[in-house]
Amino acid sequence: MNSISDRRVGVVGLGLMGTAISERLLACGFVPVVWNRTRDKADRLLELGAVWSDHPLVDCQRVIISLFSSEVVSEVLKPRLSEIRSGQIIIDTTTGDPHESVAWETLLLERGANYLDAPISGSSEQTRRGEATVIVSGKTQVFDSCSDLWPVLGKNVFHVGGCGNAAKIKLVSNLVLGLNRAALAEGLVFAESLGLDPKATLQVLQGSAAYSRQMDTKGLKMIERDYSTQAKLSQHLKDVRLMLQAAQENGLALQLCETHRELLEQAETMGLGESDNSSIVEAMRSSTR
Repeated sequence: MNSISDRRVGVVGLGLMGTAISERLLACGFVPVVWNRTRDKADRLLELGAVWSDHPLVDCQRVIISLFSSEVVSEVLKPRLSEIRSGQIIIDTTTGDPHESVAWETLLLERGANYLDAPISGSSEQTRRGEATVIVSGKTQVFDSCSDLWPVLGKNVFHVGGCGNAAKIKLVSNLVLGLNRAALAEGLVFAESLGLDPKATLQVLQGSAAYSRQMDTKGLKMIERDYSTQAKLSQHLKDVRLMLQAAQENGLALQLCETHRELLEQAETMGLGESDNSSIVEAMRSSTR
């Protein structure tokens, strides 16, 4: 895929991740054809070379979806179903309900179009730098036809079989990721209560068997109370609720995940829902006695 038209890639949704994807496309020589429910979010991207479209599904053969939830995907795409055409490829990076991913593939196949479930593991900053991981499920030949896009979207790309599998694995990944972040937050608050220097403690943790990448990306943010948003706390809470729902459907109780949900809800009541997910440390600090 080297034609000029193939350099135009639709991007629907310009939140933190959609904006990062668009900037990454621009940096790699693609032309993002963008749409968002509030157009002003596109202003900076348009200055950088992106193109606005009221109908990106009409204007682009390949369209990346990056929205808050499966419900929002339905709200945005269902009124536009008549715009979807045969041979088109919809790449949905939303972290959502695996059942909805399967339903979308079925619906688009009926129209001769293709759907790939492709959630991204990593923050918007990691995506912007090309350091994220992309988990993709759907038809192999469709996945292969987008080989030029995968190195743009992430450093590591995994095709994990039939549609819906990527959404499932993303929930598993986010469960472990979120609990690593929560454990780090609790550990740092514990260190503060012991009178330890939190930065020195973080350095020791980074060199110990307790290490996780969350220490690199969120450790200083927690210590310095820098909650500038890379990924919203409320968005991870949405993911945790999806995890618990999926586990319940399969007769499993996720006990640590339940505790994590309570902490995230506590942080949300503290007004931190739109802040970076590292702000969960404030829920830990508020629990000190």
